[in-house]
Amino acid sequence: MWQSAGKYQPRVDQLVKIAPAIIKMGCFDRVETNGGGFEQVNLLYGENPNNAVRQWTKPFHEAGIQTHMLDRALNGLRMAPCAKDLRQLFYKVKKAQGTDITRIFCGLNDPRNVIPSIHYAKEAGMIAQASLCITYSPVHTVDYYVNLAKLFIDEGADEIALKDMAGIGRPVSLGKIVAGIKAYKPDIIVQYHSHSGPGFSMASILEVCEAGCDYIDTAMSPLSWGTGHADILAVQAMLKDAGFKVKEVDMAAYMEARTQIQAMLDDFLGYYCPKLNRIDNSLLIKPGLPGGMMGSLMTDLEENLSSLNKWKEKNGQPTLSTDDLLVKLFDEVAYVWPKVGYPPLVTPFSQYVKNLALFNVTLMEKGKNRWEMFPDTIWDMVLGKAGKLPGEVDQEIKDLAKAQGREFMTTDPQLNYPDCLDEFRAKMKENGWELGPDDEELFEYAMHPVQYEAYKSGKAKAEFEADLAKRKAAEAAPAGDLPKTITVAVNGVNYKLDIAYGDEVPAASSAAAAAPAGAGEDIVAPISGKFLLTKDGSEQPRKVGDAVKKGDTLCYIEAMKINNAICADFDGVITAILPSNGDTVEEDDPIIKMVRS
Repeated sequence: MWQSAGKYQPRVDQLVKIAPAIIKMGCFDRVETNGGGFEQVNLLYGENPNNAVRQWTKPFHEAGIQTHMLDRALNGLRMAPCAKDLRQLFYKVKKAQGTDITRIFCGLNDPRNVIPSIHYAKEAGMIAQASLCITYSPVHTVDYYVNLAKLFIDEGADEIALKDMAGIGRPVSLGKIVAGIKAYKPDIIVQYHSHSGPGFSMASILEVCEAGCDYIDTAMSPLSWGTGHADILAVQAMLKDAGFKVKEVDMAAYMEARTQIQAMLDDFLGYYCPKLNRIDNSLLIKPGLPGGMMGSLMTDLEENLSSLNKWKEKNGQPTLSTDDLLVKLFDEVAYVWPKVGYPPLVTPFSQYVKNLALFNVTLMEKGKNRWEMFPDTIWDMVLGKAGKLPGEVDQEIKDLAKAQGREFMTTDPQLNYPDCLDEFRAKMKENGWELGPDDEELFEYAMHPVQYEAYKSGKAKAEFEADLAKRKAAEAAPAGDLPKTITVAVNGVNYKLDIAYGDEVPAASSAAAAAPAGAGEDIVAPISGKFLLTKDGSEQPRKVGDAVKKGDTLCYIEAMKINNAICADFDGVITAILPSNGDTVEEDDPIIKMVRS
């Protein structure tokens, strides 16, 4: 439940240490061991995810407990779509590393994305669990979901998951969906996954069990409830009272695991688990945002709020509180969601809808208009590049697309993403990097190129250690007595990093301070985040002297898990690129200088 509680997860040594206690508890037939967020997080704080998965799955296999993971179909383990050859390698690698079950989901519930993954998983020897991404809208009816499950079963899915990622599925409707699936194929395994934040989860669990559900996802204290799952002890007691046969819980082992989890929180994970994520909140019913996303949202929101309030102070306007911004964001998500065709709010589309809503809120707070910042990745969703939306796109958005010369598409999404493994093999050979057992390092690099390069260089670990040190210092030190620099050792190399607090910008990472002289006009960062010259290895970075046209992509800013394209406002020539690739920039920092042509 770490991704749902906060931004990071335990280190591999902590995971291996807690595994025996989880096993000894005796109540789990399955443990979720890895997935999309897991591997990127490993890379972000400098661990090899391939090693982590192999070590973490091993004790459960030895105990006869199945391991399962989450995968994003066309997107594999990342936010963006994958090439076909990378998707096929994905399942071979995960099976070799010890993962038994893959929970395949498409954020659009597009069968064209899910069905190939069912086949790839089965070919690799994995159990293919096809997911129904549950949400609540006029187009997401009981019949819609039952018919989708029937299609997946006919295509060879071994199991069906009801992925109620925001916990907003209504209990009675969920029971009807399970009953419909079981009526079609009585022996199909059905597993229910629900976050508890909006408050429906216990009623939903009872309803799906009464209808024949086989497995229930649960969590344990201190990670249960809130944006996590319902607690194992409460679920067990409820189901026993309802007459179901459920396993007993070894309470000594439970308390041992609980103690270890608290120690992990105290060590460093608690610094990335916002308090609001630990409680139920019925405000989540309206926006329908998923627990997995809420884990990082509240941390990211701190930076957005700080940046927005800095602008408001500069312009003589009253500042906003976290609650003010959160309510505005939730209201805007509810407004934006139907406009863009009711995509189920799950990764990456929950981030797309939330980011678009947050951009709109920020723009309107600054007196600008909605939709002025509409990244290409979100357009890809709206235009059908990543799959078919469940609902109709609003005419307002269609008109905006037409005005920008964008076209809707209906072709198989996979055709938009050509094979890539040969390209990454060549890059690894050039860098002198090993492909790894079962080509697992090749897989990791091709799946997460930017994060993998930062991991290999040591930059990722250095940045994580600096951020953690800042958070610890801010909590422990008196105001005005905070360290301004930290030295982090990574692979024998010392990195001296500047630390900023609140609205400060550290000299070493300030785009303005680091800028070489250049003529022309400033292109400024519209949001805070990480400056990237390219979004992946398929692009050539812009350089000084390049001539660009209005609307051409100049660079990207990675914010809230999305690479947001920064485009030229006019025809011109680049005279300076101010930050270095991977630098953190603040909203309104100059990032590129251009002269008009």
